[in-house]
Amino acid sequence: MEYINLIEEAQAQGESKRLYDEANRRAGKVYNVVKCMSLAPHHLRASIDLYLAVMYSESPLTRKQREMLGVVVSHTNHCHY
Repeated sequence: MEYINLIEEAQAQGESKRLYDEANRRAGKVYNVVKCMSLAPHHLRASIDLYLAVMYSESPLTRKQREMLGVVVSHTNHCHY
């Protein structure tokens, strides 16, 4: 079985800590996918920036529609996120 080391909130430092703090303000928690990517903070920052652009930038889709698409894709992929 695969195993990925996760940086827990109490151990986060530097850029990872800043990104965790942002995640807490945005979502109220730090999801494991964020912890997993925090091993390479520059990748995590790029991922967060992409997410924010997709979810909040100008679009013909409403925010609600974008969230619904995310739920459908997650469900299709058997992913609880």
